[in-house]
Amino acid sequence: FLMGEAWSGSQIKQHLTELSDVIGPRWGGSAEDRRAAAYIRDQMEAAGVDRAEVEPFTLETWNHGNVSISLSDDNNRQIAALPFLRCKAIDLTTPLVDAGHGSPHEVAVLGDRIQGSVVLATIAPEPFTAPEPFSARIVRLAEAGAACIIAIEPKTGGRMEYANSDEWLNVGPQKNAVAVVKTSSEDGAYLRRIAGGSPRISVSVDAEYFDAEAHNTVAEITGSTHPERHLILAGHHDTVLKSPGGNDNTSGTIGVMETARVMAALVKELGVRPGMSIRFATWSGEEQHLQGARSYVARHYSDSSESREEKPLLNINLDELSTGHMKGIVLAFPHLRQFMQSQLDTMDDGLKCHVLSHMDAHSDHFPFVEEAIDASITWRWRFWGRHENANFHHEVGDAANKLNVRELKEYAGQLARLLLRLSHVAPEDWPENPLTISDVNKMIEHDAGGHHPAFH
Repeated sequence: FLMGEAWSGSQIKQHLTELSDVIGPRWGGSAEDRRAAAYIRDQMEAAGVDRAEVEPFTLETWNHGNVSISLSDDNNRQIAALPFLRCKAIDLTTPLVDAGHGSPHEVAVLGDRIQGSVVLATIAPEPFTAPEPFSARIVRLAEAGAACIIAIEPKTGGRMEYANSDEWLNVGPQKNAVAVVKTSSEDGAYLRRIAGGSPRISVSVDAEYFDAEAHNTVAEITGSTHPERHLILAGHHDTVLKSPGGNDNTSGTIGVMETARVMAALVKELGVRPGMSIRFATWSGEEQHLQGARSYVARHYSDSSESREEKPLLNINLDELSTGHMKGIVLAFPHLRQFMQSQLDTMDDGLKCHVLSHMDAHSDHFPFVEEAIDASITWRWRFWGRHENANFHHEVGDAANKLNVRELKEYAGQLARLLLRLSHVAPEDWPENPLTISDVNKMIEHDAGGHHPAFH
């Protein structure tokens, strides 16, 4: 029933049209973000879940106006420019210094030349060296005195995507970090060709920080045997500025919505309920340091919260599902590995369970991890099976056509099958979570600042 309903009853195209084409870019805290939350709640209600709500929270947000890079000594020749997310306002003209990849030996050679200059740096790590995240190299350049950093986009053809300049594992939203502005691969190569002559370069960013109301959505199907306990399937509905987010993350949002619809249909048509309750959530503010999921976790699961409730046994996070078909589940903590694999084996589709080797803060599973709650992501594209035509996120080109409709139907069916199985395992029969928040904090501090690709 579940797989059949996921295919024959699919509303993916309707949701895709509304979210990516009609509403469009959904930056957290914007009017479009609010419209998306209202739409998702209404659709959840129409699907027949037991409750569907919008939950507001205060978002520390940011926006920018005009951004420019120009060559003062070349008739103000314009260079492609896009600020990093949360880039502070800046307006300066200084000599351009090429710092290569921003590696330690390159910074050492430049010495005092970096002080007060606009520094050009490649985002990709230096070949044949120990890889460093760009955030660590940004800190190195800032400590050497860079007034601003121009980062060269690795994608070619004039594409530029919004990026983040800071470490998300243990650093919250910043306002005073060094300004980082991206340029295209092609313009970056041009700047590199002329940098030897120390041309004067002007960088201007109009930006502001402010608070805004943003909105999460939460729906639930009540369990039949253990309604007081729950699992949670979630993904973020916000996007970066100017991006319709077909892949990132309309795909994950619709994955949540369609899985909820399929499981609600199972209740309506066959009277089959999950054993534990299942929540279906979409978060705002993911692109702004995971603020929506973090707000929800703090409000509902933190020991200090007045409205604290029982923690979920598992969070499954859906993000960028169009990058590859579902291959399995990747856990943040290892103690559920055998249990999860045994459940996947009953589905007989070759799905595998793996465990991340490091703390990963790239998506909304992480606020659950911080609270020592078992959390996971779907295995989509790492190692094999990546769809290059869906290699779009944080950019204008991540439009509705980047969503893979056929594979998203499979995701909804498979996730419904898995959640139904997990929900009917009594809470006392789940492996005990041995980790405390203190344990997790130590793991986070150990991994902060390291090069840890998101293996999903």
